[in-house]
Amino acid sequence: MTHKLPKGLAQLEHDITTCERCPRLRDYCQEVARVKRRAYLDWDYWGRPVPGFGDPHAQLFILGLAPGAHGANRTGRVFTGDRSGDWLYRALHQTGFANQPTSDHRDDGLQLTNAWVSASVRCAPPDNKPLPPEIVTCRDYLDRELALMRNVRVVVALGRLAFDNYLGKRRSKFEFTHDGELHVDPGAPILISSYHPSQQNTSTGKLTEPMLRAVFERARRLLA
Repeated sequence: MTHKLPKGLAQLEHDITTCERCPRLRDYCQEVARVKRRAYLDWDYWGRPVPGFGDPHAQLFILGLAPGAHGANRTGRVFTGDRSGDWLYRALHQTGFANQPTSDHRDDGLQLTNAWVSASVRCAPPDNKPLPPEIVTCRDYLDRELALMRNVRVVVALGRLAFDNYLGKRRSKFEFTHDGELHVDPGAPILISSYHPSQQNTSTGKLTEPMLRAVFERARRLLA
């Protein structure tokens, strides 16, 4: 069963996918979609900003960096079609938040239960490095998303950029650590910080599968 988006989230998804605020990012996404990677020549790349995905009534909110050029920029679904997504959805499946451990394309049957996955920047950036003004420009979508996700009790920030972006002006008050648990404000969602499941971290052993699984086991305990 596909989760039907409430009106507010459906409007937000439309606003994100039609966004043209950052010319550098839009040009890059469209160029990647036009040229493609040899392994994906038969794909019709998404090439647009990528909205959040999951259970609209979720208590767990997962925040990443940005779509991968040949991952979500190709598939149109966040953390789908690249190795970062392989790690994330495998961990979510192992901890009961996803119905399957893989995510290859938008219509592959993946469903999230009590979890929503989003990104700090909605367009794939060159070299996976959005510019500070682009992060600020995109922040409005995250604010709207969090306001609409009224049941969120735990936020998992994947990577330092997502951690800083979520905290905003308060980020200097908190230290980023892997599997760290922060109580930011009374009544606010608990924030768990995690290394990002990028190849840079997973191929070097900085992040292992048990380490990532432990993050979502912690989230599961907090929600219980």
